[in-house]
Amino acid sequence: MATDVHRPVTGAPHGGETVSQHPTVVRVDGLTRAFDGRPVIDRLQLDVQAGEFVALLGRSGCGKSTLLRILAGLDRDIEGTVLVPRRKAVAFQAPRLMPWKRVWRNVLLGLPGRPERAVAERALEEVGLSHRSQAWPKTLSGGEAQRASLARALVREPDLLLLDEPFGALDALTRVKAQRLVDELWQRRGCAVLLVTHDVEEAVLLADRVLVMDDGVIAHEQRIDLPRPRDIADPRFAALRTGLLERLGVEAPAAPAAEAA
Repeated sequence: MATDVHRPVTGAPHGGETVSQHPTVVRVDGLTRAFDGRPVIDRLQLDVQAGEFVALLGRSGCGKSTLLRILAGLDRDIEGTVLVPRRKAVAFQAPRLMPWKRVWRNVLLGLPGRPERAVAERALEEVGLSHRSQAWPKTLSGGEAQRASLARALVREPDLLLLDEPFGALDALTRVKAQRLVDELWQRRGCAVLLVTHDVEEAVLLADRVLVMDDGVIAHEQRIDLPRPRDIADPRFAALRTGLLERLGVEAPAAPAAEAA
C-alpha cells in the first residue's frame, strides 16, 4: 500500500549553496510496482532535493517512465512509500494538446477555478510563444507544440517538474533550443526537475545528478559538478558521458589508429 503525502516545499538552491542544504521534495522508500506479478520497480529508493535537476537514464523497459508516472500520481497500484509535493506538473514526449482549443486555452487546461487568459499569456511569454497564443495546435511546429506543453506545466507553479523524454520527437536543432530553454526555465524558477531521457549527452548537459536505473532500482549515481553553461567539447564532459555510456553497456568508440609515418 502506498503512502502518498503532499506537503508544501520551500527553498531552492542559490549561488554558492549545495543541494544538501535544502529540503527533500521527493522521497521514495521501498517502492515496488509489478505488472502481472513481475516487478518493474523493485524496492526502489530515491531522494530529490528542492531545486535539484536530476536526470534518469536506463535501457528501454527498465521502469523509468513508470517511476515518473508514479511520482506524478498517475499510477497508484504500488507498494512502498512515495512522498511528493502537492504542486507538481508533467510534460510528456507528446505535447498532448487538445486540437479543438486555442493554444492559450490548452495552457489553462486542468487548472482549478476560472483562471484568466492573462495567466496563460504570462506562461507562454516565458517560453517564447506569446505570439502563438491564439493559434490552433495543428498549426504549431513540433518545437512550438512542446513549448506550449511546457507552458501548461509551468502555469501550475510546480515545486516538482517531471519531464518524460520531452525532446525525443524533435529534430536536432530544435532539440538543442528546447534543452537550453528548459535549463533557463529551471534556473529562473528554482523548482526541482526529474528528467527521464535516453540521451546521455542531454543528461550530462542539464543535470546536477544523473541516475542510471537497472533491474528496477537505481543502480548508479553520478554527480555532475561541471560549471554552467556546459561545453560538450570539455574533456571532463566527455569523460562523464563515456562513463555513463559504459554503465549502460555501450562501449566507447575505439580511438582512430595513428597514421603511418
